[in-house]
Amino acid sequence: MIGEGTAEGFDALTLGSGDAGLEVAFVPEAGMVGCSLTHRGEEVLGQRGGLSAYIEKRSTMGIPLLYPWANRLGSARFSVAGREVDLECAAPAPKLDRGGLPIHGLLTAAADWEVDRHAASDDGGVLAASFDFGAERGLLGGFPFPHELSLEATLAGPTLTIATRVHASGGAQVPVAFGYHPYFCLPGVPRAEWELEAPVRERLRLDDRMLPTGEREPASVEAGPLGSRTFDDGYGAPDDGAPFVLSGGGRRIEVTFGDGYEFAQVYAPAGQDLIAFEPMTAPTNALVSGDDLPLVEPGESYEATFSVSITDTS
Repeated sequence: MIGEGTAEGFDALTLGSGDAGLEVAFVPEAGMVGCSLTHRGEEVLGQRGGLSAYIEKRSTMGIPLLYPWANRLGSARFSVAGREVDLECAAPAPKLDRGGLPIHGLLTAAADWEVDRHAASDDGGVLAASFDFGAERGLLGGFPFPHELSLEATLAGPTLTIATRVHASGGAQVPVAFGYHPYFCLPGVPRAEWELEAPVRERLRLDDRMLPTGEREPASVEAGPLGSRTFDDGYGAPDDGAPFVLSGGGRRIEVTFGDGYEFAQVYAPAGQDLIAFEPMTAPTNALVSGDDLPLVEPGESYEATFSVSITDTS
């Protein structure tokens, strides 16, 4: 089923699955952010400062798209795919992290998404939208790669699937380094009691600016209560399709990376009741370093998919 509503005064489009007790809401005029995901009437997305702070301060919440890069870059000026990039020429300018590095891309709360489809289906629905990056001069000033971007969210029973497609429509290669930053929480369950599963095998070594050094090391995350543990780590994505899992209070949330997402970030800061399992098409800083950076040839496309499944365990 589908619907329309508002979120903090902004128009929102919803998809619902009655049997699974799920409803998800997206805001096209705010970067197609997934601003809410409820299960049996309870919010399971970390809201942080809420939608208004996301729009006004670019403080991430819910399920935001980080585009055209996820997390931070080591420089505002660099060469990639045969072109010079100067993020100081971008309008709007990118947000900076505490160390002054550009972070989370250029499309935070972007208003120019076009809704292409919003339709019901068996026990769910689909919402598709597109963004013509090549038509935005301010964005091209900072990322000079004309292309078309599309997003399709499908809810079927207990599973929300988000597919993102980059089409190189401008006659040049397009570098691909985007990701999502979905925040999750378990309402009514103390953070220390959240059960965590992160089936990773390889960690990216980071420098003191939280940028990958290019080295990797074997790693594992112990399954069990989150307790007082914190995370802000980059990993290779599970190569067997195993899901990241958050469970507790009779609820199980699984996040599965599909084709196109070869890297992951796990983020669980101290003092905040949330955790993020972040699908990434490339490692942090790939636009600058070139490491493991996909390039889309002119006329071709790159698609990446991840899913979120929520089920009752009791």
